[in-house]
Amino acid sequence: MYTKAPLNPRSLRVRGLKLAMNIRARWQIYLLLLIPLAYLLIFAYGPMVGLSIAFKKYNFALGIFKSPWVGFDNFRRFFQSYKFTQVLTNTLTLSFYSLLVSFPIPIIFALFLNALPNKPYQKVIQTITYIPYFISTVVMVGLIFQVLNNRNGLYGALFLHLTQNMPPDILAVGTNFKHIYVWSGVWQSTGYGSIIYFAALANVDPTLHEAALVDGATRFQRILYVDIPSILPTASIMLILAVGSLMNIAFEKTLLMQNSLNINFSEVISTYVYKVGLASGINDFSLSAAIGMFNSVINFLLLMTANWGSKKLNGNGIF
Repeated sequence: MYTKAPLNPRSLRVRGLKLAMNIRARWQIYLLLLIPLAYLLIFAYGPMVGLSIAFKKYNFALGIFKSPWVGFDNFRRFFQSYKFTQVLTNTLTLSFYSLLVSFPIPIIFALFLNALPNKPYQKVIQTITYIPYFISTVVMVGLIFQVLNNRNGLYGALFLHLTQNMPPDILAVGTNFKHIYVWSGVWQSTGYGSIIYFAALANVDPTLHEAALVDGATRFQRILYVDIPSILPTASIMLILAVGSLMNIAFEKTLLMQNSLNINFSEVISTYVYKVGLASGINDFSLSAAIGMFNSVINFLLLMTANWGSKKLNGNGIF
């Protein structure tokens, strides 16, 4: 079996000289590279020093480094809290529900819209479906409340007109929260999420469709046997990324949609971290950091598992 020979000092020096020559010849490009590198160091890696407070009893007066070390006590406090089961269940419910609904719909939308023979009509639909993505979260939640208002909203007016009865307040039913959250997200993100699949479909070899037409394939069969296999690698990568951020439920939208009637169904890890660390009046930064770290570790494990499974099934992965 072939084994790669170890690098000797001479080859390392040669590589170092080549790298130095490349940097000298293209120093402008490397200078531009310093901007994103500085951004990562300052905003991505620098704040990771503060994660140590998850293992400490943080004290403002003592600071991060002089605060007393408590080990895994903050994690134990979270696991033993009555909120642990509730926020974890809500987070997983919303995450998997959102993934199962919002991941395949942009793919289906892109496939069927790409199959339309009328290209100008196709572009009009694309433009219309892109627009909701650019609506801010605050405005989006305001629209949801206005449309679903049982007294003066669109839902209330239609229900009253059709049944002549006062409509029930669906926003006051806690179990409805997940449905409103997920399906409003589908409406907002389907058009924008389909862009990458349109790009993948644009790269499909036209000769494959021509050969399928010669063989008598219908348009649906061409979608099934030409288009879908062609975008499968892209879909695999997008699925891995989606699973890797499965626990990161949209914080702003969830917090804005919360009320006293649905709090037991809408309290997720991200909103609980905010309330423990900033909004509760206690300002327990150590517990908040421990909860956030737990969430990040779960996301990392999900990402690794999804990447491993994708590489085993179809050979595609992000690393």
